[in-house]
Amino acid sequence: QVQLVESGGGLVQPGGSLRLSCATSGSSFSAYAMGWYREAPGKQRELVASIYRGGNTNYADSVKGRFTISRGNAKNTVYLQMNNLKPEDTAVYYCSFFGPGYNYWGQGTQVTVSS
Repeated sequence: QVQLVESGGGLVQPGGSLRLSCATSGSSFSAYAMGWYREAPGKQRELVASIYRGGNTNYADSVKGRFTISRGNAKNTVYLQMNNLKPEDTAVYYCSFFGPGYNYWGQGTQVTVSS
């Protein structure tokens, strides 16, 4: 079983930045693809950004131009750089390592954007 450990959430003012990190714990598992999802109160979990083994990336329209997903050199780490944060970005953010026949999730990290 692959365990994912997230970090980097917190409270930030509108217009601020945060960087989320997610890495496997105890293994060097390299996934086919990695992604960040978020779940706001009363809303369904949604895909924010994803990155594939070949380097292709996808973003939700609501975060394009503000968020950047990237991988670490060891390929078992994924980051989400979030700039120009807005109150509507407030949610619990989850990382996911997924591929054919598997989908592993992190425990979630809270991001709150408020003045």
